Amino acid sequence: MPQGTIKDFDPASGTGTLVDDGLLERSFDREAFAASGLQELRIGQRVRYELEGNGDEPRVTQLNIVSL
Repeated sequence: MPQGTIKDFDPASGTGTLVDDGLLERSFDREAFAASGLQELRIGQRVRYELEGNGDEPRVTQLNIVSL
């Protein structure tokens, strides 16, 4: 499972962006955040995430905290 760092997060919408270890930005939507079961995310927090789909824009489907 790839890892990354939270770049931004909007708690009101449940959406945000992470930067993976290859320095690619990946956006996540409310569904990915909800699937994680998390209540909040902090900027700079390390996460593992799952991707769905191939091609130019695979979709982040779930987030898991690596460190608090």
